[in-house]
Amino acid sequence: MALHRLFQLSSVLRSCVSLTLRRNIGLSAVVFNRAKDLDPIQKLFLDKIRSYKTKSGASGGVVDGDASYDKNVSDEIFKLQRLYGGGDLDSFPELKFTDPTHDEVAK
Repeated sequence: MALHRLFQLSSVLRSCVSLTLRRNIGLSAVVFNRAKDLDPIQKLFLDKIRSYKTKSGASGGVVDGDASYDKNVSDEIFKLQRLYGGGDLDSFPELKFTDPTHDEVAK
């Protein structure tokens, strides 16, 4: 009786595994075929990202930035330095915390 149940369970498990494998292989084939043929909008998006990467690498900074952009950036940095007391705005400030001293009170 127990041997009969084991064989039934094994056949059910085998059919579930085979069904799952067939579905996964079928789904992955569809995905791989779609990866080759990009949607025109996706292709345009990827082309723009790649062109921006090459432009930013060539310019070493902001893409399509001219003299007016640089002047505006320097004006804003000057305003921030004046408002917040100068200092280097390009680096993170160094924070120093000191432990408070607690005096013991005599009773």
